[in-house]
Amino acid sequence: MNSPLFYFVRHGETEWNAERRLQGQLDIPLNDAGRLQSAQCGAMLRGLIAARRKTPVDFTFISSPLSRARETMEIVRGVLGLPRKGYAIEPRLAELSFGRWEGLTYREVRALDGAALKLRERDKWNFVTPQGESYAQLLVRVREWRASVEGDIIVVAHGGVARVLMVLFGVRTPEDAPHGDVEQGVVYEFGPGVMNRYG
Repeated sequence: MNSPLFYFVRHGETEWNAERRLQGQLDIPLNDAGRLQSAQCGAMLRGLIAARRKTPVDFTFISSPLSRARETMEIVRGVLGLPRKGYAIEPRLAELSFGRWEGLTYREVRALDGAALKLRERDKWNFVTPQGESYAQLLVRVREWRASVEGDIIVVAHGGVARVLMVLFGVRTPEDAPHGDVEQGVVYEFGPGVMNRYG
């Protein structure tokens, strides 16, 4: 019970999420559904924080630099009764780079780069997208960031970042982490060997 609290929110939906396009590090804004999801996450966090007998000011707030994460964070903070600004921006929490695949759907990737996509399906963790990066490489920068922070934190970032956090916290293996959905509009709580989902 004395472990620091670590709450994670994936940014709200964008139009590219809705179209199933690979965003990577391209800066795509939230849509209206994403703003609503962000407010829902703020309300969930308010309840979780109160249940732990804490207040929002007990937490450090940290966001990816991409605007979809920053807007999500600002909506969350507003719901928590905090100034929208006043959080840290951490470049190491930017999304996994999909390189030249960014902006494409998987159908378009298959047409453009079918052989490479087949290689990725065999080993999603270690596959480096053309001109992009692998989850293994993303883990290096997220691990470096994680070692630099302490205390109770609330993070807003991306699906790829959530996947490497699963590995860092010992919740999933590198083989399993790239599979399954990382949902929007929910709050994840990480701890050693533990990942709880709220929402």
